[in-house]
Amino acid sequence: MKRLLMATLTPFCLVPLAQAEVTRVGFATEPYPPFATTDASGELHGWEVDITRAVCEAAALECELVTTSWDGLIPALTGDKIDFIAASLSITDKRRETIAFSDKYYQTPAALAGAKGVELEPTSEGLAGKTLGVQSASIHQAYAQAHFPEATLREYQTQDEANQDLFAGRLDTTLADRLIIEQFLESKEGQLCCEMTGDVAHDPQTLGDGIGFGVRQDDDALRERLNEGIAEVRANGTYDEITARYFDFDIYGEPDT
Repeated sequence: MKRLLMATLTPFCLVPLAQAEVTRVGFATEPYPPFATTDASGELHGWEVDITRAVCEAAALECELVTTSWDGLIPALTGDKIDFIAASLSITDKRRETIAFSDKYYQTPAALAGAKGVELEPTSEGLAGKTLGVQSASIHQAYAQAHFPEATLREYQTQDEANQDLFAGRLDTTLADRLIIEQFLESKEGQLCCEMTGDVAHDPQTLGDGIGFGVRQDDDALRERLNEGIAEVRANGTYDEITARYFDFDIYGEPDT
């Protein structure tokens, strides 16, 4: 098993020494652009990284960013290796059995992509007998298992691997966050092979109620501070300023969702 904490970055939020207590923030090792990627020096970049930094500053938290494998994030949290998760973690009832969540800080739909010219309806009947690629241990895997039972599922450690198999013709379709699908379709490979099939019907039981920071169930104090930080960056314009660097729409989603 890989060593849990793969990289440690320099703290970015300074607070008075009397209050200094490092809050360890867990990101996934696997790249998830434009939300979070690690460069050659081990430094994290992306929209979610910038938002997390802003929330930490607003909440007066001295945050240290660490990375571990996607499927190791929740065990790292419950095992006190990190203090909260910032890795596009969907707020679902299933995950609430193990951890708690902050308020949401973004929400986007799930969508399918497939080969150009091949009609695929994003329904159970439309995907019957098709080979569908999903990221392992993701909400999209849970959605596919619940809604596309007659499809043949192939699991991948990263969405990039699923996209490459779609490009190579080893998959009929893949299910992921719409923004991730769009980014793939804008790539050289994606433009050659594939197109958007469409958004799937939203199911809060599997897709959740947006993306939130994952915290331990007994850590109400940190959860409340993160909620205050999210509210502050939303109110003072920082959220919109950061979002404008990456997207041309409001990634937060509907206020009442």
